[in-house]
Amino acid sequence: MRERCPSGFDVTLVSGYLDHELTQAREQQVRVHLEDCAHCRALLEELTSIREATMSTRFREPLDSQWDERPRGGVSLGARGLGWLLVIVWLIVVSGFGLWHAWVESEGLFERLIIFGGLSGAALLFLSVLLDRIPSARSDRYRGVQK
Repeated sequence: MRERCPSGFDVTLVSGYLDHELTQAREQQVRVHLEDCAHCRALLEELTSIREATMSTRFREPLDSQWDERPRGGVSLGARGLGWLLVIVWLIVVSGFGLWHAWVESEGLFERLIIFGGLSGAALLFLSVLLDRIPSARSDRYRGVQK
């Protein structure tokens, strides 16, 4: 923003005045101050012209094809599919090893129930959602929605 008002007035109120965000008392205070202060009147005119310029600026809207983030080529599609496959296999192997290690290292039945009870519950919940979602995925009417 510009330099300070010579009379010490809070110039941030001028922006609030322009946007009609002030209380009635503050708005009246700014209006009275603007009558006597050329500096703040110039600031108000500058802010008004900036606001009008930004409000009247039009931007070219991108085409729908520019928003599409799917792979565009066969190699890219194959690489993404292979990448996901490798990540899923890695996750299964690491999780399986961790669970086997937890089973072998746990001292008693109570520890094993705590570990596998929670994980089994989470896995069953995930499986139930997955089994419900797979049949409806083909007929999902929002599947092709892009924006």
